[in-house]
Amino acid sequence: MSSNRHRCITPIVALASDRDHQKRVCYNAPGSRFPFHYNLSLRGCPGSRLLLAAVRDLRCEGRCALTVLAFIRWGHSGPGARKDKFEMDMDFTAPKWNPSDLPKFDKNFYVEHPISAARPESEINSFRMEYKMTISGTDIPRPIMSFSELTLPDYITSVIMRNGWQKPTPIQAQGLPMALSGRDVVGIAQTGSGKTASFVIPALVHIAAQPRLQRGDGPICLIMVPTRELAQQVLEVAHQFATAAGYRTMCFYGGASRAPQLRELQRGAEICIATPGRLIDFIKGQRKLLSRVTYMVLDEADRMLDMGFEPQIRKIVAFVRPDRQTLMWSATWPREVQSLARDFLSNYIQVNIGSVALHANPNIHQIVEIVDEWNKEQRLIELLTMFGRCRCLIFAETKRKTDQITYTLRRRGFMVGAMHGDKQQRDREMTLANFKDGRVNILVATDVASRGLGMFPTFLLVFE
Repeated sequence: MSSNRHRCITPIVALASDRDHQKRVCYNAPGSRFPFHYNLSLRGCPGSRLLLAAVRDLRCEGRCALTVLAFIRWGHSGPGARKDKFEMDMDFTAPKWNPSDLPKFDKNFYVEHPISAARPESEINSFRMEYKMTISGTDIPRPIMSFSELTLPDYITSVIMRNGWQKPTPIQAQGLPMALSGRDVVGIAQTGSGKTASFVIPALVHIAAQPRLQRGDGPICLIMVPTRELAQQVLEVAHQFATAAGYRTMCFYGGASRAPQLRELQRGAEICIATPGRLIDFIKGQRKLLSRVTYMVLDEADRMLDMGFEPQIRKIVAFVRPDRQTLMWSATWPREVQSLARDFLSNYIQVNIGSVALHANPNIHQIVEIVDEWNKEQRLIELLTMFGRCRCLIFAETKRKTDQITYTLRRRGFMVGAMHGDKQQRDREMTLANFKDGRVNILVATDVASRGLGMFPTFLLVFE
């Protein structure tokens, strides 16, 4: 083949390993149905230098013009080395932010209502004591006792009324004024306490005060969550308010096709809800994706750290302008979350509802039964028969055990669904929808269902 034919070859796919430590680089020429392949030996090579050397060799031979998309990190020999594995990673250097070059933006939108201002301190202290609320920081706004004490646009109050929210939950009562004040905020409250509205409502107010998105702009509000299920739950709340305001939302998470999410990204949206892994994938393809973000939320921060997302979170945050408003919400307040708050938040104010340590929910009556391993399934069936058609969530430790329990219960005639990490996203969504709607009254799951369900079963069983 002539060298001219190869001159414009475009990289399509990168590298795949085989037993001989050979790596195949695949390129497609425009208009060609078949890729050209070059086999590059990795035996004894120190890493990225190999790929660069191979590129130089191919260029010198005049066979193709190459664009290097990725580097190989090859495990060194010796104890603990990775064998026959490699990683691809693009240059992921964050921008160097110069505060003086960044356009100014507004973030303080809280105006204290006369009713709130006139409320006696004794009443406020009594309210905080009733809900075991503690606050820390300086110049913290007073809590509100009703949504009418907030100066909110009509499109927000209409959604609140449509949802039938009579009064704010404790975390909303204190968290909403704090978030609307433009300060960095830490909010600690148990799952299901209404934290989502505490950051979604201020997000809409914040977005309304910023310049409109232009073609190609990324989001103004970024909400990071640990799991697909929580991403969809937050999206459900955010979409209600955003639609009423004329704004768009987009949601990125793994385990689902990238193509629809990429179309959402190209269309643009004011609010982005994402899990860290999938968000990093899109940042690699669009380095300025987060350049417009001025309102950032870390939801269920403790769960994200438990799942090992800290390196990804730190990479993502480096792509967001440093003078942003940052809100961190969590069910617990361990040292790791405190360290993250110190690194990402500036002069933050904090509200805790109840204990900051992981503790049992006082609203749940707990019963422990000691059962022999061989008798567990039989006892489970007895309990489910006793519960009747009540909604029941069963936790199992492994995916295999989840499937095993589900199979056993279905054979006994129970209406049961299963959720774990190996299930396709559409199957998980359908199972969860069936459980919420009552088409199945028993859900067997691993810890993917431990947070973000958005509803509460009557009975919860921990099988193992």
